[in-house]
Amino acid sequence: MGSPTIRDVAERAGVSKSLVSLVLRGSGGVRPEKREAVLAAVQALGYRPNAAARSLSERRTRTVGVLLNDMRNPWFVDLLDGLNARLYDNGLHMLLADGHLNRRLGEDLTRTFTELRVDGLVAVGTLQDPQALRTAAGLVPTVVAGTREPVLPGVDIVANDDEHGARLATEHLIGLGHRRIAHIAGRGAVGALRRRSFEATMRAHGLAGTAVVEQGDLTEEGGYRAAVRLLSRPQRPTAVFAVNDMTCVGALSAAEECGLRVPRDLSLVGYDNTSLSRLRHLWLTTVDNASHEVGRRAAQRLLERIEEPDRPGEVDLATPYLEVRGTTGPPPVS
Repeated sequence: MGSPTIRDVAERAGVSKSLVSLVLRGSGGVRPEKREAVLAAVQALGYRPNAAARSLSERRTRTVGVLLNDMRNPWFVDLLDGLNARLYDNGLHMLLADGHLNRRLGEDLTRTFTELRVDGLVAVGTLQDPQALRTAAGLVPTVVAGTREPVLPGVDIVANDDEHGARLATEHLIGLGHRRIAHIAGRGAVGALRRRSFEATMRAHGLAGTAVVEQGDLTEEGGYRAAVRLLSRPQRPTAVFAVNDMTCVGALSAAEECGLRVPRDLSLVGYDNTSLSRLRHLWLTTVDNASHEVGRRAAQRLLERIEEPDRPGEVDLATPYLEVRGTTGPPPVS
């Protein structure tokens, strides 16, 4: 005997096939006794809807393409959790692709998503090829999450308020008494916003003359190299604000290799509040970038854009907060 069909469900429940479809889609306007009869028939027969057939009839695939800048970055985990939960509640499923692999293979995975006829696309983190995203956004509802670029017509941007977060980190260090504070910067629009806020906050407190910036690349190795350069200066900083947690972990390794104890000799602040920062042997003070909320809001924006694809794009910023743990303290006594 083959798998039960929608016709079998309709016959057992004593209703039409179209009414069964309405119940399975969760549509309103179905009388309670009819809905209960259909659901009882579905359970009794063990019926499972044919996704392919439903996609053809609805002209939707019930899938969302999610292109990550780099799947190795732990920051994306909470964002994806928030994104997936909201999409799943609305009957949509994520298809993930790794932008890092995309660059290595020289493939345009946004085109793969459009060929699969996804209902929407979410680009998470700064992608290397904004033109590919521009092309895809012209074909399918698109949202950018966790970054501030690229700015494209008809594309919503959902991120945390990077300037506010960087100010929280810098003012925390200033409040502890630090004056020689360095920043390990990142690249792209997010890196520029966090650097600009660090410099503005130092300037507002009359500390522009002791503010130092070293360029990083958002990786642990980049953070290590930048911290080595900072700690080799004749007058080394007493505190470092790193552009993200991975950079901060690299700076922590450099401090230990230089014989410095954190936070007694050097205070460190990261950004993102990733799972790394919560490891007990690291226990980083960091800025929580509200990544779960960013993911939830990105999903909501995408749902709205699927329903109203022609409305103007908007920027939606979630508010970050400081998570004080074990890597910050007062500056060492001279």
